[in-house]
Amino acid sequence: MTASDLFLAEAADRLGPRGLTRDADLITPWLTDWRGRFTGSACAMASPASTAELAEIVRLCARHGVPLEPQGGNSGMAGGATPDPSGDALLLSLRRMTAVRELDVAGRKITCEAGLVLQVLHETVAREGLRFPLTLGGKGSATVGGLISTNAGGTQVLRHGSMRSLVLGLETVLPDGQVFSALTPLKKDNRGFDLKQLFIGSEGTLGIVAAATLKLVPSVADRVVAWAGVPSLQAARALLLHCEDSAGDALEGFEVLPHGCLEAVLGHVPDARSPLAGRHAWHVLIEVVADRAAADGLRERAEAMMAAAFDRELVEDAAIAANETQAEAFWLLRESIAPAERARGPAVQHDISVAVERMPEFVDAAVPLIEAAWPGTEAVAFGHLGDGNVHFHVIAPPGADRLAWETGDGKHISSQVHDLVTQWGGSISAEHGIGQLKRDELVRLGDPVALDLMRRVKLALDPAGLLNPGKLV
Repeated sequence: MTASDLFLAEAADRLGPRGLTRDADLITPWLTDWRGRFTGSACAMASPASTAELAEIVRLCARHGVPLEPQGGNSGMAGGATPDPSGDALLLSLRRMTAVRELDVAGRKITCEAGLVLQVLHETVAREGLRFPLTLGGKGSATVGGLISTNAGGTQVLRHGSMRSLVLGLETVLPDGQVFSALTPLKKDNRGFDLKQLFIGSEGTLGIVAAATLKLVPSVADRVVAWAGVPSLQAARALLLHCEDSAGDALEGFEVLPHGCLEAVLGHVPDARSPLAGRHAWHVLIEVVADRAAADGLRERAEAMMAAAFDRELVEDAAIAANETQAEAFWLLRESIAPAERARGPAVQHDISVAVERMPEFVDAAVPLIEAAWPGTEAVAFGHLGDGNVHFHVIAPPGADRLAWETGDGKHISSQVHDLVTQWGGSISAEHGIGQLKRDELVRLGDPVALDLMRRVKLALDPAGLLNPGKLV
């Protein structure tokens, strides 16, 4: 019996037939990232059903020197949950760990396991008049563990922050199989380092998230969604400041998209209609919300906010959704940008951030520079202006071969975009993580001191380099 056979026999004995499989039909769908850019191989797939089983399989891997590839919903954007092609790694699925351990309605918190799908989390707490204030397009597949491991963002970061702000406690299995458990949240705790923060955003390279205690907020009792047309991104920034002053904490969403993005969506989504007549260089989607205590008069306050924006000439035109159906139609336009873009052909996507106040200036400088350097391309920026994060995509010239362009010109374009972002003091990864997609770029452009610190932490916690090898650091 080979060393690999011995390991797999022990793993099967500990996890049973539901917990370990070598069936290619079951494993293969999870070996390619959802964008189709990375494909790997694995010796087997482990699916523990509890923290105890997870810790047991991690200890076994440590003893046998088997690399581990942790995976949630496999909906990441940077190839951070795809094994390498060697076939040496064990694919570690957390999708069976879905228990809600405690839902504390009075305390407005929930303790749940890493495999719980975001949409299920939303539905679970909604039944108690609460909500988890983070959502994204992949909510039907993204898991709590994956969201924590990548410090996910989304459209509500403006008000509630990213996952780092919403995780109150954490249970993590370390590379040697020990369990770090700090699920009970304390408002004040000065016993040294805030260790849970070390694992949030570490992409499974330092430990494997098993469970978490998450912050909840009251359900939305009412919301008002508006769509505005503005002449420039600078005007959108001025409108943002106006809305922040007028709405305060009620302002939950502020998304921007250029006219070209809207045109692409209107051509892609059947029966879609522009909320406004006429052409506007930029469009803004605004959402204000209120819980039961503040719901009275929300629409009147929102209407007054937009009327004042007109009076101050901050908008060229605007429309306020008359009902929930129209509000959803407005959001559908924003959420359809990515599929509309994919239908157009190849593109390279960049998840970037710069200082919030500098984003309009950055986009105005970067778009013409990239389009001039790469004739025939179209550069578009859209997304979360309020937190300084836009999705900066460069669409290939018409007729370009996808594979040839993405691995040729597309790769060079990405390097140029990342160079620009770095020159502006920004980040090449605002909310999607580094994974394997941006690992080399992080090495090329990252602060050497910061990179050295990350490598030291990795070496201290995972000296054998078995957790998610080839990602992040």
